[in-house]
Amino acid sequence: MKLTEKTLEQNYIYRGKILDFHVDKVQIEDGRTVTRECIDHKGGVCIAALTKDNELYFVRQYRYPYHKVVLELPAGKLESGEDPLEAGKRELREETGVEGKDYIGLGELYPSTGYTNEILYMYACHTESRGEKDLDDGEFLEAEKIPLAKAVEMVMSGEIADAKTQVLVLKTARLVESHKL
Repeated sequence: MKLTEKTLEQNYIYRGKILDFHVDKVQIEDGRTVTRECIDHKGGVCIAALTKDNELYFVRQYRYPYHKVVLELPAGKLESGEDPLEAGKRELREETGVEGKDYIGLGELYPSTGYTNEILYMYACHTESRGEKDLDDGEFLEAEKIPLAKAVEMVMSGEIADAKTQVLVLKTARLVESHKL
């Protein structure tokens, strides 16, 4: 098996500011033609900013698709061609007022491989200083600190439902346990 699929035709249904939606005709391994519904996304970044007291900065933000407030680590969308680490530093500063130092790359996260090409880049850092938030126009959120051990408990109990936040909290906890952060 080659485990490949060949795009035969792409039909863009919608092109937006954040995502593009297309329906493709694809030839699969056994020669049959099938349809794939896909969302193109420029990607994003998520930052775990750890204080000297082993607390992480979080944000609470209303997320329209879920119609509720979601607790997340600071995160944001990438602009075309933007360096993920620089985007992460910007998002951390904008959403919490925090400047980080000693950034560690913690890999990529594919949030939903079945229908989107979105890649989320994850980083952890130590906090250096805190100033004022600088939110984007129309962005409303509350920043707060939560002890890392409590954040792990919240992930394990399901209190934190956001996937990127779950993964990054657990990766950060592992780094702290192994004295690598």
